[in-house]
Amino acid sequence: MRVCVFCGSSSGRVRHVEVARQVGRAVAERGIELVYGGGRVGTMGALADGALAAGGSVIGVIPRSLVDWEVAHGNLTQLHVVDSMHARKALMAELADAFITLPGGAGTLEELFEVWTWAQLGLHAKPVALLDVDGYFTHLIRMVDHMVAEGFLKPPYRDMLLVDDDFDRLLTRCGEYRTPDYEWTDDEPLP
Repeated sequence: MRVCVFCGSSSGRVRHVEVARQVGRAVAERGIELVYGGGRVGTMGALADGALAAGGSVIGVIPRSLVDWEVAHGNLTQLHVVDSMHARKALMAELADAFITLPGGAGTLEELFEVWTWAQLGLHAKPVALLDVDGYFTHLIRMVDHMVAEGFLKPPYRDMLLVDDDFDRLLTRCGEYRTPDYEWTDDEPLP
């Protein structure tokens, strides 16, 4: 199994770096391969270092334009250098069996929303999850629930987004994930 973890090229608070390192280690200890953005800085670097220190397999995917800027990690099991951000996300999605998002910035959220939208469109049936570290995603989750209340997001699509503050429990939920039952009717717009 392979899990793609979205997280930041920035470090955020010290706690976020610690959690990223712990997640990397936990993934490796379970024999799960890690797929991530390929950087050696920020929470991305801590995530990869945690997995590598525990003897895990780590696959990085990074655009050529960011190799120097994000300082590509030089000690990965595999590093794919691609031509664009779009190619990065497409390859990470292809390689992964599940997606887990850690705290991060706009790029991290963009990656999350793209794979979640792809799930809503039926382009994949893989779990999409948030690890809610210290309430980091509280306001985002409220916004998602507000989208449901306002009629912009169907409840089954909300149910696709797994949220937990415990990584072990979140991994278990990813392993048990089944796409919610829902069928469009002809009078409904696409998600």
